Amino acid sequence: MAITSPNAVQDTPSGTANPTKKTGNLILAGATALGPTASHAHDILVCSQGVSLWGGVDPQTGRIIDAHHPQHGADLAGRIVMMPTSRGSCSGSSVLLQLALNGAAPAALVFHQQEDILTLGALVAAHIFETAIPVFSLNQTDYQALTHAGSACLARDAIVADEVQISIDPLPLDQLVLTDRDLQIRNGAEGRAMAMAMDIICRIAAVQGAHSLRDVTRGHIDGCILAHPANLVFAEKMAALGARTSIPTTTNAISVDQCSWQQQGIDKDFGHAASALATLYTEMGAAPTFTCAPYLLESPPAAGESIGWSESNAVIYANTVLGARSMKLPDFLDLFVAMTGRAPLAGVYTDEGRRPARIIDVSLPRQAHDDSIWPLVGWLVGSLSPDRIPLVRGLEATRLTDDDLKGFCAAFGTTSGMPLLHIAGHTPEATLPPLDDADIMQIDQTALAQAWRTLNADVTEIDLVAIGSPHASLTELQQIASLMGGRSCHARIDFIATVGRDVMAAAASDGTGEQLAQAGIRIIPDVCWCSITEPLFPPAARVLMTNSGKYAHYADGLCGRKVRFGSLRDCVEAAVTGAAKSHPPRWAQEVAPGNEATNG
Repeated sequence: MAITSPNAVQDTPSGTANPTKKTGNLILAGATALGPTASHAHDILVCSQGVSLWGGVDPQTGRIIDAHHPQHGADLAGRIVMMPTSRGSCSGSSVLLQLALNGAAPAALVFHQQEDILTLGALVAAHIFETAIPVFSLNQTDYQALTHAGSACLARDAIVADEVQISIDPLPLDQLVLTDRDLQIRNGAEGRAMAMAMDIICRIAAVQGAHSLRDVTRGHIDGCILAHPANLVFAEKMAALGARTSIPTTTNAISVDQCSWQQQGIDKDFGHAASALATLYTEMGAAPTFTCAPYLLESPPAAGESIGWSESNAVIYANTVLGARSMKLPDFLDLFVAMTGRAPLAGVYTDEGRRPARIIDVSLPRQAHDDSIWPLVGWLVGSLSPDRIPLVRGLEATRLTDDDLKGFCAAFGTTSGMPLLHIAGHTPEATLPPLDDADIMQIDQTALAQAWRTLNADVTEIDLVAIGSPHASLTELQQIASLMGGRSCHARIDFIATVGRDVMAAAASDGTGEQLAQAGIRIIPDVCWCSITEPLFPPAARVLMTNSGKYAHYADGLCGRKVRFGSLRDCVEAAVTGAAKSHPPRWAQEVAPGNEATNG
């Protein structure tokens, strides 16, 4: 790997491709798994949309479980998997590692747009666990040609299918300028763990086309969730190597209520493992905040501050609402950045990388609407802009609270791979000029009504109300208490709100927690709905209701329950009566299906 410093130039590695023969096709990771000649043929799976491996793929089998994905039910294991880019959760990298450790990984991954999350997972699998998963980036023409092949063979410098032979160049690793300290770290001056961290940061920088690294002031770790054993295996390995954070770092929600899981009936093996994983990260220097909404903590990042955050909703909120700057760090890279305090200077860390590349005009319903509409708008905006930063217009005259923006950003992150969006009239950088080739798309009332139907099962009787994906704020808890108005939950209903420890303490201090307890509502810290397991998740519950567009999207695949989605008021009324409304909101009624969204 040839990396230069301001004071020294390193040798270019042997085997670097002749620059006159560049194809625009690169192998990003896993080259060691490939020989100089073509392998046996692998079946090709073409995904018409990006896949979020976390929440969208079974980490044990490799089957797509995202009920809203066009390739739902397809298997990734042993196949060449093609998709434009990935989307959704930062935890996709750890799912890929788990698939690799299970022997259920794809034979290769092929993208035609920039992709960081799964590439990082493949880099960790190869360089730390010696399990290679080839990852290719192809130009649009060659990508399209390969989609028509049923199978293909892989080699170090080519993908070969019937009537298609695609030449591949190695990843250019000689264009990154490092400081003297960066070079010292990578060469082992601060230990093996730091050297590994810097090496993989440099490789991701090359994937992103960065020419240097930049300092970041704070980190947020997403990999502390025990979504599967790979998270624990990775943390144990890094801790044993002496990994330590070097910048203030917070921790995401974890998989158990660390202080109470033993009293909650959680399986002992799982509980000990989940708690041990969280403890490993705190022993490596991260603070035990255990929240997926770190922007709710005291002293959130400031506008223009460069940070190193993971967890998709947190990154999107920080970039969009706060005006801070963070790439969407995949799991594992979050620790590496927190260790070194360095991140690739590319993408949304740059002024140019924050400009919108798509304009989406939203026509809100003429009828009165409630807070459920904002996650729906975010979900649709993400669907229309999976691979480029959007500017949303049409909401300038509306009032959006911080909680509305939280729900908007989280839902956007389920359908888009982007770390940032702009909302005209509401977010600090919405006046940035769009790119010259930015196109225009529309979302109308018909699209919003169709989105509501998509996220709502055809059932009314519910068993569970799930609030807090992302973690509920104090204002949300106060609003729930106000909406309950002294009433209690129906005898059949479990009502659970998941929160960060800081919010739980604040609710206890101002009396909100006691009001909710009297109404039969449980407040649980540390866990989030995206990581909650039985029996904390009520085993008997067959239908849940939530105000979260994020959880409404993922819940079917994660917990196998039917889902109802609605406003916070709708959730409270369903908790009291035991049933959701039998009809859509007024603004979503009498609108013909179809015309979900249109090009401008």
